[in-house]
Amino acid sequence: MPNPDLKLEVITIPVSDPDRAKAFYAGLGWRLDADFELGGSRAIQFTPPGSECSIHFGIGSPPTPAGTPPGLFLIVTDIVAARDDLIARGVEVGPIFHNTADGTAEGPDPERNSYNSLAAWTDPDGNGWLLQEIVNRLPGRVDTGITSYTSVTDLANAMRRASEAHGEHEKRTGQEDPNWPDWYATFMASEQSGATPPE
Repeated sequence: MPNPDLKLEVITIPVSDPDRAKAFYAGLGWRLDADFELGGSRAIQFTPPGSECSIHFGIGSPPTPAGTPPGLFLIVTDIVAARDDLIARGVEVGPIFHNTADGTAEGPDPERNSYNSLAAWTDPDGNGWLLQEIVNRLPGRVDTGITSYTSVTDLANAMRRASEAHGEHEKRTGQEDPNWPDWYATFMASEQSGATPPE
């Protein structure tokens, strides 16, 4: 079985004043992807122009010691498989958890909502990594005119999800869809861009 994709997509940087930091990065022309509260914590994310990696603000975090990287997010499409793979390679990975209105709870998100199932681990030097499961993107996070897959595994998994969704589509319509390639393409592009998928 091929290795699960682990995409370095978000780096957390410590800030003492989130609104000042937000104004600074907005002034650089970076795209604001998110500014919301979840589990009592504020999440702010920016992406530099043309970058596939974004920054989160580590609000209230102390300054990061010299030589220590900030928090690093690895994006996966199946957090259970990715965690199992790391454990099989000798990595001590914490339990999977998800965010709730009151904080966090054990296990993956019950509905497997994107962005909400996580698991933490560290390397031998104490550098922190966080697995985060994302399948469907929030609107505005990905350029709607570009759909790309960085590995055969990523593309194959997207096609499997499209196949399953298309099967449900044919059940709803009660007939075979001869135009399935266009339906698949629309579904797969909508997953990446956060657009409404076809029905």
